[in-house]
Amino acid sequence: MSKALLLDSIPVIVYVLLLFWIGFKATRPQADEDEFLLGGRSLTIPAFVATLVSTWYGGILGIGEFVYTSGLVAWVVMGLPYYLFALLFALFLAGKIRQADTVSIPDIMYRRYSRKVGLLSGVFIVLMTSPAPYILMLAVLLRYFFHTSLLTAIVSSAFFSMIYVYWGGFRSVVQTDKLQFIFMFAGFLLLLIFLVHILSPVTLFQKLDSTHRSLKGNLSWQNITVWFFIASWTFIDPGFNQRCAAARTAQIARKGIVISVLFWFAFDMLTLLSGLYAYVLLPHIEPLMAYPAIADRFLPPIARGLFFVGLFATIMSTIDSYTFLSAMGIGRDIIYEFLGRGREKESTGYVKIGLIITGIIAVIMAYTMPSIVELWYNLGSLFIPPLLLPILGAYLRPFKMRAGVAFILMTGSFAIGLFFLIWGYGHALNGSVQYPFGVEPFFPAMIYSLAVFSLAKIVLQGKNF
Repeated sequence: MSKALLLDSIPVIVYVLLLFWIGFKATRPQADEDEFLLGGRSLTIPAFVATLVSTWYGGILGIGEFVYTSGLVAWVVMGLPYYLFALLFALFLAGKIRQADTVSIPDIMYRRYSRKVGLLSGVFIVLMTSPAPYILMLAVLLRYFFHTSLLTAIVSSAFFSMIYVYWGGFRSVVQTDKLQFIFMFAGFLLLLIFLVHILSPVTLFQKLDSTHRSLKGNLSWQNITVWFFIASWTFIDPGFNQRCAAARTAQIARKGIVISVLFWFAFDMLTLLSGLYAYVLLPHIEPLMAYPAIADRFLPPIARGLFFVGLFATIMSTIDSYTFLSAMGIGRDIIYEFLGRGREKESTGYVKIGLIITGIIAVIMAYTMPSIVELWYNLGSLFIPPLLLPILGAYLRPFKMRAGVAFILMTGSFAIGLFFLIWGYGHALNGSVQYPFGVEPFFPAMIYSLAVFSLAKIVLQGKNF
């Protein structure tokens, strides 16, 4: 091991030891369902903000890839609309979720609709929250930093991000997220301190080409529109739902989201500037490795290790959260609903089984993951149209619908989106996806959902719609 790598490893080792110490210290022996899944519904504003903010950035290398290849438009489509939908979530849904005293999105779907709707939403949530892409991203980073094999890095990423969650549940996730929140901001601040001394921000923007300075970038208006509506993912995101359900009060849930938006904006500015610096100072590198490459080139030993800790923390905070959410989906919302309902104390055992299943599936999937940006785009196109209106209907009277309507809407919308997606990739030309009539899958799937909802509301008006 070289002296530079040895020095860089010191902050990483300290971080890992702190992470495990905090994660296991948060364990509560004999925790009941409410304690294991939601931390006893006791989140204060600092804890709420730390866990929500840190969980939202697991695809940090994908952000770097997007900024490096497209410029300012990366913030336009992956920052600005999310602030808007998060504020709408705080205004209309956060308080209602806390007052409903549910555990998860499928939980409210079982209660408000039917077992079929609850099960279908559970399957969708499991697919949405798979930690596989983030485990792969952490593995790529570990491989870059420690020069290990990809298989070793993938298995290590899955194991170390799951073990303390297995014992401590949601409380371990929250307590470790507090540490990761600090490291993710500190890492990028440290990087920018060094970069600003090399090249001023003013000179940086002068050196950008017209595409990277443009708010439209290299995207079509159809792409930008789809990306904007993909931000409505916020409404169906199980992480948002879980944290609102775990807040001490409805007011904490609402205020916590508003404060989180301010931190998201601050972190977006740090990552945007860092990505633009990478584009100007390091042309012709692999875009996915923009952040590691610029840190490797311009940071001295130990400082470089601290920045990598920031990257590790940003990804790890999402892996443990999504692993736990996926485990809840498999263990509680699917297996437990059909095998263990009525034996409330045993639900945590099913979640732990779900955690093991999640880890195995994630390791297998990590070998076949495409670009993280492409994955976000496709997952949003597939799952937002079938889930958005039924979830809103579970909480808001104007969107209320019958269980049968919800099931028809969800199955048809998903099928249409999946058909367009398969067709597009099946007829790709020179690596370019060719959708039917040139229409992105999101639009026909969402139009179908709106049509079914509107038609049912007209036909069943005044008949317990």
